[in-house]
Amino acid sequence: MEVVQTARMVLSRVTLDDLDAVHEIHSDPRTSVYHPGGPVVDVESCRAMLDLWLADWEERGIGYWAARLPGRPEVIGFGGLRRAVVDGNEVLNLYYRFRPSAWGHGYALELVRAALRVGGRLGTVVAVIRDVNLPSRKVAERAGMRKDRTIPYGGEPSDVYVA
Repeated sequence: MEVVQTARMVLSRVTLDDLDAVHEIHSDPRTSVYHPGGPVVDVESCRAMLDLWLADWEERGIGYWAARLPGRPEVIGFGGLRRAVVDGNEVLNLYYRFRPSAWGHGYALELVRAALRVGGRLGTVVAVIRDVNLPSRKVAERAGMRKDRTIPYGGEPSDVYVA
């Protein structure tokens, strides 16, 4: 589903116009505390990331959304599902990242629940979360996901949560 309306957000398929927001969110050190590579500081890398997300929609009919509050143009976060191979299995990988100004309002949980509703019909949904990332683990658990195992991922121990 390219556009999903939740109780408080509009989740829409990412577009090239979202590049500035991708860069703003992913280059902020606060949003990358648990990312092994740290913030993505150069716009070219963010463009490559966005290009992958756009290709997912074109080639697979599913991908990440830009999250906005209704009637507001600012992107407050990104998230959704991408097809990926995790620990040797093809799955739908759940992702979510929000601006710090959107933290603490339950938006991540709302996005995750929407993604699980969409993804549940399409395959196995997993979230790979660094074992030290307590905030993301709490979101996954509140959405009903459970920790299945711990794997090395991106050079760091990470927990695989399944829906």
